[in-house]
Amino acid sequence: MAIQKEIWTRHIQESLFKDNDFLNYAFNADQYVIQGKVVHIPNAGAAPSIVRNRSSLPATVTQRTDVDITYSIDEYTSDPVLIPNADTVELAYDKLSSVLDESESAIRETVADWMLYHWRPEATSSIIRTTGADVAAHMPGATGNRKKLVLADIKKARLTMNKQNIPKSDRYLMIDSDMYDQLMDELNITQYRESAKDLDLPKGVIGKLYGFFLMERTSVMTANNASTPIIQLPGASTNTTDNGVAFAWHKNSVERALGTVDF
Repeated sequence: MAIQKEIWTRHIQESLFKDNDFLNYAFNADQYVIQGKVVHIPNAGAAPSIVRNRSSLPATVTQRTDVDITYSIDEYTSDPVLIPNADTVELAYDKLSSVLDESESAIRETVADWMLYHWRPEATSSIIRTTGADVAAHMPGATGNRKKLVLADIKKARLTMNKQNIPKSDRYLMIDSDMYDQLMDELNITQYRESAKDLDLPKGVIGKLYGFFLMERTSVMTANNASTPIIQLPGASTNTTDNGVAFAWHKNSVERALGTVDF
């Protein structure tokens, strides 16, 4: 019996975003994927200037310059694994799921880590330092103390986005598990749960604070301790001065695209 690739491919696609729900809260550019490898998005240039009570006619004619957005899609592949009696595995979905689970989990985690890296903030104006009390560093290999994440920091993130004219709907904030515990230390946990349970929260969202849908992940990003922090590459060696990073975004300010899935 020949390998039924469609069965395996469909299973991989359906579980690609499992345990990484935040990937669903980004602009979906699947429709712009060309040949499963490149994203090409036509991008309109600047709008024409508007003049009130124009005194000089005819007005000067301008030409709009359109600049397309084009980028290549990263390719992620797992090492090959021998599956004895593949024809019988295909007949039992539970066994198929078991066979694929380990590879899929590794791929999902790697894809999510790199997607966050591609979305990383780089402008100084978009980086906010935590301001809470001193607490032991929680990033792997980091030493010394760091400032806790507190409500005032999230309020500042809200104000920063407001000043950048970012829409108030569809804002998300993802924090790592240690930062979540720090935040819960400041909140009345009972009141927080009572207010959160009345919200119609999207999948993967655990609450809402200052207009942000709050999400938690074991780790989000790691940055060095430069005056303008630089986000470390996923899997990079750890440093004693590393800092954990929380990430706030608007759904239409980041993007993802799914290319071809091959088995």
